[in-house]
Amino acid sequence: MIPFLHIGWLTIPTYGLMVALAMLAAYFVLRADLDRRGIAPKTSSVAESLTAIPCLVGLAGAKLYHELETPREFFADPLRQLFSQFGFAWFGALLAGFAAYVWAARKQNVPLLTMLDAGSPAAALGYAIGRIGCLLSGDGDYGMPTSLPWGMSFPDGLVPTTQRVHPTPIYEFVVVFLIAWVLWRIGAWQLAGNVVGQRTKGAEAMSGNPGEVFAAYLVLTGAARFLVEFIRINPRSFFGLTNAQAASVVSILVGAGLWWHARKQ
Repeated sequence: MIPFLHIGWLTIPTYGLMVALAMLAAYFVLRADLDRRGIAPKTSSVAESLTAIPCLVGLAGAKLYHELETPREFFADPLRQLFSQFGFAWFGALLAGFAAYVWAARKQNVPLLTMLDAGSPAAALGYAIGRIGCLLSGDGDYGMPTSLPWGMSFPDGLVPTTQRVHPTPIYEFVVVFLIAWVLWRIGAWQLAGNVVGQRTKGAEAMSGNPGEVFAAYLVLTGAARFLVEFIRINPRSFFGLTNAQAASVVSILVGAGLWWHARKQ
């Protein structure tokens, strides 16, 4: 693994580099989705604020949540823990980033569910690319020991291990990348159905409703994270589940409820 790239006097953390690339990819996808929905043209700066603000707030939330999960380590060396290049919690990023996106989206005078639909493929793609950063840095997001031929060891990682373990960041990258593509396609069908419903008498049943893409995002990404946690090394808490699995259950239930509500409309 390559936790850092050394270019002359410059040292670049590979995790930070992949997070930056994830933000860039999410920006282009969000910009395209806002444009196809007629919310904001590609020449506007709306996608920039809707990407930068949630991403930066999400990183801060991920760090804060991690420190709250491990208060003993934090109070033992607060400055080192706060400015450490690893120690980010997915659930903290989800909560903080989502809240920031909602705050920024409400300023666009567009229905919130429509804005959440537009941001879902971008969020999924950004998460997938960010997982490559976890792989490159070897930050401990790998899985349990395995004898499978594609098992990997991370002797030079930030959290090193010489055992061959499940490369769970690769699993998540592949699955969530596919989820991002599925969400993009659902959005296309949603928009195509709306056009048909507006132009063809009696075709309202074909039209897509706001919230469907976001509901699918919650269900699919929640299910993916819930399943991968079974082979992760995270500690168990709620009813034998990890914190991420508990959050995933909530995500799936909320997404299923939102999907039912959207279809009912």
